[in-house]
Amino acid sequence: MRARLALRFAGIEVSVQEIELRNRPPELYAVSPKATVPVLVLDDGTVIDESFDIVKWCLPISDEEQSLIADCDGDFKHHLDRYKYATRYPGANELEHRSQGSVFLLRLNTLLENKAYLFDGKSGVAELCLAPFVRQFRIADIDWFDQQPWPGLHDWLQRFLASEAFVAIMVKVKS
Repeated sequence: MRARLALRFAGIEVSVQEIELRNRPPELYAVSPKATVPVLVLDDGTVIDESFDIVKWCLPISDEEQSLIADCDGDFKHHLDRYKYATRYPGANELEHRSQGSVFLLRLNTLLENKAYLFDGKSGVAELCLAPFVRQFRIADIDWFDQQPWPGLHDWLQRFLASEAFVAIMVKVKS
């Protein structure tokens, strides 16, 4: 999601191919042996196969944004995975990981107090990198998430979910 959003914000046109992760095509392995998505193949043959690397390739990122994104990709993503997919991680305590992930969400809510965006008064790289993961956290238990006292975060996420860019990238691409 964030790679598609970054490419869209940068105005870079790409050919998108949907991949069914349960049935990865040989062409994916040919360009990226780890066969994870997203994968961006540049005209010169360069392969970028990490979403944040794609973001950094096409958009400038402040140090402050990069630090917050790194925290999301580290501890928050760790707890999100074990909260949302607890059955995939033997011994994972879903509620403990929800609690630990909530620490990052509270931090975002604090950053959003009395303002609409995380940095510089406008939607930026941090929004497109963080919002997809906050969305996933919410999806794990929508009722619980929506009851949390995070008004800034709730408003921010709803603006993201209603944005033209998010709606556009969520359209399924026919293979």
